[in-house]
Amino acid sequence: MEPMGNDIDVHLGKRLRRRRRLLGLTQQQLAGACGVRFQQIQKYECGANRISAARLWQLSEALEVPVGYFYDGLSDVAHREPAQESEGGGEMFARKETLDLIRAYYQLGERPRRRLLDLAKSLNGDHEAV
Repeated sequence: MEPMGNDIDVHLGKRLRRRRRLLGLTQQQLAGACGVRFQQIQKYECGANRISAARLWQLSEALEVPVGYFYDGLSDVAHREPAQESEGGGEMFARKETLDLIRAYYQLGERPRRRLLDLAKSLNGDHEAV
C-alpha cells in the first residue's frame, strides 16, 4: 500500500521542520531564504500546503541537504500502523534536549565528534552489559 498524497505532504513537512530546527533556523529565517512568508513555511511543515518541485529545491539548498532528504523514510510511512507514529524516533527528535545535543555535536570539529560518538557507543555498550 502506497501513502496517499496528503501523507506524503505531511511526511515532507515533518522532515522540513526537523531539519530547520536542527540548524536552529526560525520559520521566518527559512522563509526569507526562499522568498516566501513564514506562514507558507508553517503550512508546508504541517502538510496543509503541497511543496512544489521548485520550492523543494530551494528548501534543500537553504537547509543544505539533498532533495532526497525530504523523502527519506517515506516508504516506511506506507507500512506503519497509526499507533507506531507516536513511538520511537519521531518523538525523540521533537525533544529540545535532543536538538540541543545534536547542535552541540555539529559545532565540534570532526575529530572530537568521532571521539564523542565512540564514547557514546561505549557507554551504551556498558549499559547493556549490566
